[in-house]
Amino acid sequence: MAPQRFHEQFDHIQRSLPDVPLTMGPDDSAGFLYEKGVVLVRDGEEAGFVEDTVRTHFTETQGLVPDHVRRIGPQAGRTGVTRIRVGDPAEGEDTVPHALRAVREAEDRQGRRLVGRNHVVHIAPVNACPGDEPVPAPRTEPANPAPAEGGYDPGTAVGVLVVDTGLVHDHRSYPLLAHTTGDTQLTETDDHGVLRQYVGHGTFIAGLLAAVAPNTDITVRGTLNDAGAVLESEFGALLFEAVDRDGWPDIISLSAGTPSADHDGLIGLDAFMQELREQRTLLVAAAGNNGCDTPFWPAAYAALPEYADCVLSVGALRADGESGACFTNHGPWVRVHAPGERLTSALTGFVTPVPYVYQHSTYDTCRFGADYPCTCQYPRHTGVLSEGRESTGAKPDQVMFEGLAQWSGTSFATPVAAGLVAARMTAYRERDPRAAGAALLADATERAEVRGAHVPALRPPTWRPVPAVIPAVPA
Repeated sequence: MAPQRFHEQFDHIQRSLPDVPLTMGPDDSAGFLYEKGVVLVRDGEEAGFVEDTVRTHFTETQGLVPDHVRRIGPQAGRTGVTRIRVGDPAEGEDTVPHALRAVREAEDRQGRRLVGRNHVVHIAPVNACPGDEPVPAPRTEPANPAPAEGGYDPGTAVGVLVVDTGLVHDHRSYPLLAHTTGDTQLTETDDHGVLRQYVGHGTFIAGLLAAVAPNTDITVRGTLNDAGAVLESEFGALLFEAVDRDGWPDIISLSAGTPSADHDGLIGLDAFMQELREQRTLLVAAAGNNGCDTPFWPAAYAALPEYADCVLSVGALRADGESGACFTNHGPWVRVHAPGERLTSALTGFVTPVPYVYQHSTYDTCRFGADYPCTCQYPRHTGVLSEGRESTGAKPDQVMFEGLAQWSGTSFATPVAAGLVAARMTAYRERDPRAAGAALLADATERAEVRGAHVPALRPPTWRPVPAVIPAVPA
């Protein structure tokens, strides 16, 4: 993990959630952010028990009963969770670790986790350490993966829901997205007409899906429009809202999540995941870009037996397709890897070129320790958030986007894998997306090397390897 990039991203996410005090931890290498002074619990008897336990613990260890230990609204709702304040963020020290320790013994007795941090869930290439930022691609450069053969038939099209940022306003000017529907991005540019960070993320994903699987009805919901960051306590309700608007689809493509110190999932997603299990929908989720083996949720649900058939976790292959990208998370909880470095898709429409200013700087060497020319290093640019930039007088680089872009992250390997499941459903007239996903994995004979392990790899027929080094982005 790269502490510099982590802190840059932490500051950015904190600005996007100005009313929520955030902290990180337990250290930089953990790679997760959470609400300071607040824990998340299931509503009902468990919430009352946690309140009483934390008060008792603080009384015995500190000689006082803190008045601030109380439930705070809004309460529960469909997700069945509530927040309990266990400390005053203004006092400096974060009391969440103390509260978690206070209930661990009770959890061991009950064999069930009662309390957890209220994590910040974020877009995978934005997960406190982005894969990279987009790079303009010439209009003459074809999409990669290129559009697969076959047409669109509304009578047989596979339904895919993309939960992400919304679509750019002129997305239909990109032919592959002519029949894509959903929410438009709330605000695309700032007061100076510069493209905001992460705008186009959902559009880029939809373009990849449509290229790999033309016979799809893609709906993009702008659940993560606000800089791609949302509290876990709200995320479950937002997912319910997304599926309730259009019904449960065949496939959900989700390029968001969070690492966690817990190994049995996220309390805030319990209700959604239990309902998902009862549906026929396949959740295809990004493994995250921390370059580590810490489980990234909800992708890591794929490793839990009760969710193995309904969740497909996806890591990213580097540009040559032979091994894992430097940033990809890895481990036995990642079911499959697909191309996710320097893919080419639509970032904006083709109506009006729009400028973008880089937020992060590239590195002299890979920040994850890889020994190939990765996206940490190329193309070279200086970003606004980089530490020490002002003292050197370096100006942030600005580029123009006019349609296509190259972008890297497990965010983009995810729709590639989702598209391959959808394409298999069309090719074999399979109506069960989970059966199609299982068959796709069973037939996956190709392998890639990821951190010393040889893992299943999915490479679309129309995907092509790209050079390891690309020209530097002009200032």
